[in-house]
Amino acid sequence: MQDERILLVDDEKGILTMLELLLYREGFKHITTAGTGKEALDKVAAAPFDLIVLDIMLPDIDGFGLCQQLRRLTTVPILFLSARSGDYDKLMGLGIGGDDYITKPFNPLEVVARIRAQLRRKNLYSIPEEAAQQLMDYGLFTINKKAAVLAVNGVEIPCPAKEFELLVFLCEHPNQVFTALQLYEQVWGTALTGDEKTVVIHISRLRKRLEADPAAPKYIVNLRGIGYKFIPAGKVAVHED
Repeated sequence: MQDERILLVDDEKGILTMLELLLYREGFKHITTAGTGKEALDKVAAAPFDLIVLDIMLPDIDGFGLCQQLRRLTTVPILFLSARSGDYDKLMGLGIGGDDYITKPFNPLEVVARIRAQLRRKNLYSIPEEAAQQLMDYGLFTINKKAAVLAVNGVEIPCPAKEFELLVFLCEHPNQVFTALQLYEQVWGTALTGDEKTVVIHISRLRKRLEADPAAPKYIVNLRGIGYKFIPAGKVAVHED
């Protein structure tokens, strides 16, 4: 059995029941459900969760707005599960703080696989390995991998799980070029055609946090038609935590 706490948010009771039973069968034992945005906010405020599965079409609040409110309370992975399948909806969901996006109708086993991938990556940063007990100092910003903390100009900046993992991966591979699909595979754990958009949105969000001018980035640069690479500004200091 697995100890991760998962919150399922959907106004369709049939979907909640199906996902809850499926996750129990797959070994998850701490499953909480919510049918409205308010109920979800109350439950997140009252107890910690490791992952949230979130519908967009809720009766009291749009799922996009709910995601933004949840991001004020938690940085855990948020996986959108919605019948809205347009590119605009997916880009919107990822742009306002979502970590992944699956459209309805969906393959239940794919949902479980994506949940496992999100939790696996999240848990990597909770393991007190020697490599994770370091503070990476890039001058303008620092990364504490053990505490999963990003600080810019000395100020701690809230950073959702997948953004943080993507930044850490790029920083650990400086001056190396990766395609968007390669980055998705490394950080999210799986890769399918179309997942490149997820990476593009997350990089855009990271640039807004790190770059003085996100339109002319100096740290995370794009080599048109090739991929992305992280360029450390000056000498990087690595300190034991």
